[in-house]
Amino acid sequence: MRTTRAMSKLKIILGTVQFGLNYGINNYNGKPEQNQVNEILLTAMQAGIQCLDTAEAYGNAHQIIGDFHKKNLSAKFEVISKLPHKLDKDFETKVETYLKDLDVPCLKGLLFHSFETYKECKGSIGLLGEFKKSGKVKYIGVSIYSNSHLEELIQDTEIDIIQLPFNMLDNVSIKGGLLQKAKEAGKIIHTRSAFLQGLFFKAIEDPNKIVRSLEPSLRRIQEISRFYNIPIRQMALNYCLDQKNIDEVLIGVDNLEQLKQNLNDVDLVMPTDLIEELNKIKVMDTNLLNPALWN
Repeated sequence: MRTTRAMSKLKIILGTVQFGLNYGINNYNGKPEQNQVNEILLTAMQAGIQCLDTAEAYGNAHQIIGDFHKKNLSAKFEVISKLPHKLDKDFETKVETYLKDLDVPCLKGLLFHSFETYKECKGSIGLLGEFKKSGKVKYIGVSIYSNSHLEELIQDTEIDIIQLPFNMLDNVSIKGGLLQKAKEAGKIIHTRSAFLQGLFFKAIEDPNKIVRSLEPSLRRIQEISRFYNIPIRQMALNYCLDQKNIDEVLIGVDNLEQLKQNLNDVDLVMPTDLIEELNKIKVMDTNLLNPALWN
């Protein structure tokens, strides 16, 4: 039986990599124009989405967001941004540039874009703490991929936000225990890759090598979708939203219609037994779940 989700505050962060780069395994249209982005952002805000996720590495996404803010003075998003992989450690210049480009008074979060960058700059995290004291940055965090990185970050009291992949394949069977441990340590958990860059929407017969390698698991997802009569896109998003140890779920869209579809899809709490069936899926080669390794 389906039940509806309370819509008072969406547990969603809107990702913006698509605004600055051609991104995604199923993105055939490329970057949207500024006017299209403005329409997407205004619709997101009106629907209750309050936060954007971006990065210096996302092309001109900072400037695109800033342009929206300048034209919509009463519609300011909270923004999380990420430092570049190769960092000169001039944090003050970076933060000031981000605030100016994004046209925001402070960042909700400033994240290292990789665990490797975090390790290289670990001795400088105290400097980032000064931005928290000054009110220019609310939280410090790291974007990661692996469980081993998650385990290490749980121990670092200077890290507030941990952003990591989580979805129907990179799921509770792989990450559940560590997510619980992270929450017990007081971490803010943001997850991304709810749709695995669109992989869940590929035809099962697609010649894509990742689809071929994950075929048994993808077939099982399709079987569950048919049995419960819930579309895969809706299962994928709500599987993440229903996790009590996940604070917010990051999704990206290529166009306004995708956003509207996602907003319609969140009005659902999935049956417990459906979630349990997804939890049972276990991909043994977790490298297949990392889009950075797909090339």
